[in-house]
Amino acid sequence: MPEGDTVWQAARRLDNALAGKVLTRSDLRVPRYATADLTGRTVLDVTPRGKHLLTRVEGGLTLHSHLRMDGSWKVYAPHQRWTGGPAHQIRAVLGTADRTAVGYRLPVLELLRTTDEHRAVGHLGPDLLGPDWDPERALTNLLADPARPLGEALLDQRNLAGIGNVYKSELCFLLGVTPWLPIGVLPADRAAHLPALAKKLLEANRDRPIRTTTGRRGQDLFVYGRAPRPCLRCHTPISVADQGDGSRERPTYWCSACQSGPAPAPGTHRAPRTRPRTTN
Repeated sequence: MPEGDTVWQAARRLDNALAGKVLTRSDLRVPRYATADLTGRTVLDVTPRGKHLLTRVEGGLTLHSHLRMDGSWKVYAPHQRWTGGPAHQIRAVLGTADRTAVGYRLPVLELLRTTDEHRAVGHLGPDLLGPDWDPERALTNLLADPARPLGEALLDQRNLAGIGNVYKSELCFLLGVTPWLPIGVLPADRAAHLPALAKKLLEANRDRPIRTTTGRRGQDLFVYGRAPRPCLRCHTPISVADQGDGSRERPTYWCSACQSGPAPAPGTHRAPRTRPRTTN
C-alpha cells in the first residue's frame, strides 16, 4: 500500500499537471458518478491528506481518491500512450489542454462537496506531511491504548496519518523494539522521540524516487523486505511474520537480535517473499 510519502508525490504530480487549468475532459468510470461532468471547471489544487488525495475544483467540489494496495494516478502529455494498465482498470480521467491524469484501479473514488471533505478524512490523526502536524497530539493518540502492539498503533491512521507497513517495520527497528511490544511498555524517552522520528523519515523520502531509511546506496531499508538476509547491523537473519487483527494481517519484518520485546513463535513465521518494490 502506498504510504504518506508516495501519496505526497502523487499529489504533487497531479497538482503540477492540473492546478489552475480548465478541465477539457472528465470521465468518472464508477456507476455512482457515471453522469458527473467536471468539464469547464478549473482545478484549484490537489492536496494529500495522509494516504488520501483531494482534487478540488471550482464550484465547491472535491474528487476524493484513495490508492489502497494497487491504485495509481498517471499523468500523460497529449498523444502519449497510456501505460498504467488495461482500459477496464481506468476509474477516472481528468484532462486539460496539455495534460491528462488517469486513475487506475482506484478502490475509493467519490465526488464530494468541498465543505464535506471531513466525511472522507475527518477521522484521520495529524498528518506527518501536512500542515496540521501535531507531535504531542500524535503521541497522545498512540498512547491512548497502552496494551496495543506498537506496530498496530502505528498503522492506525486515526492516531497519525501516513505510516504504512514499510515505515512501521523500519520505525520499530530504529526504536530497538519489536512491532508486538505493547506501546505502553515502550520506554518513555523512545516514545517521546517516536513522532519526530516518523516525520523525519517521511520528510526525507517525499522527494526521493527510491525510499531509504539507511542512507546506504543499494541497501535502502534496514528490515522491510529483507528476510532472511542478514541484519545490516548485527548480521542476524531478518525475520518476517504476519501482524494484524486477522482480517488485515500484513507481513512484518524485524531483527530478533537488535529488537527487544515479544514476537511470534518461530513456527508461525511466514515464508519470505520476493523483496517488495520500494520505488514510488
